Amino acid sequence: MLGLWAGVSFACKGKSPTEPEAPRTTAQAPETQRPAEAPKGNVGPTDACPIATRPLKREQTGRLVAIGDLHGDMDATRRALRLAGAIDEADAWIGGDLQIVQTGDILDRGDDEQEILDLFAKLTTAAAAAGGAIIQLQGNHELMNAMGDFRYVTRGGFVDFVEGDVPEPLTAEARARAFFPGGHYARKLAAHDMVAVVGDSVFVHGGVLPRFTKSLEKSNRDARCYLLGALEEPPPAVLDPEGPLWTREFSNDDTDCERLSATLDALGVKRMVVGHTPQLGGITSACDERVWRIDTGMASYYQGPTEVLEIDKGAARVVR
Repeated sequence: MLGLWAGVSFACKGKSPTEPEAPRTTAQAPETQRPAEAPKGNVGPTDACPIATRPLKREQTGRLVAIGDLHGDMDATRRALRLAGAIDEADAWIGGDLQIVQTGDILDRGDDEQEILDLFAKLTTAAAAAGGAIIQLQGNHELMNAMGDFRYVTRGGFVDFVEGDVPEPLTAEARARAFFPGGHYARKLAAHDMVAVVGDSVFVHGGVLPRFTKSLEKSNRDARCYLLGALEEPPPAVLDPEGPLWTREFSNDDTDCERLSATLDALGVKRMVVGHTPQLGGITSACDERVWRIDTGMASYYQGPTEVLEIDKGAARVVR
């Protein structure tokens, strides 16, 4: 795959926001084309992935704030984190025991992806030391990059991962080395799940349909294993257009509230919080506030408002 991308040059910013995204049906980075440093895992007769399954559910310990899609915009990221009460003007953690959930799509459409990923890594350590937490989730764009789908990468997004002089014509080789399974940033993303339950809320990039509720822990683990380079192909939940990264079932005007209730009942939670589908007028809710849509398109690509969702003492409210 690196050889394939090495001869391709890029000068555009990707597709229009009105063009629908769709999952690739096959992985774009087979084993023979992964970075040389990709870990192979503890390959055994039944399971090639060495990592353990994580519990889906976590305790909510206090105030909780959810942040939607950031799409490579560091200014929007800082605005959202400051609005949440997480960082000061020097980007230092001031949230104490605050819990932050970021619902994915840090990558694509903007130039500041590496800076955002590194900031979240720093804040994750600082938050834990203060008794708080940052919980990052996978978005469809994180897995798209791992599969070699660079349709929405900006020129700056390719330049950002080049070490040394920028080649002309610009190629995707440096980005591929960073994000293909086993690459440096792919391994960082492998720390993140697709779905998390915190307290009485389930957080996910696209949404969780009822048929996925019984396999979420396995799907989380398999997606992480794929990013580590320990699985040959992405798991079915990553590629399924109705899967947690892709569905817009609960983000449209015709949301099926009964279907939503079936998911919430199966998971034992009160509400679902989703990103993925821009709400350019600000955060919206539906089905008596049992689903909240927090992708406001705050990144410069969309120029939507900066808003976050606060969940405290069992109630959710929009913070503007």
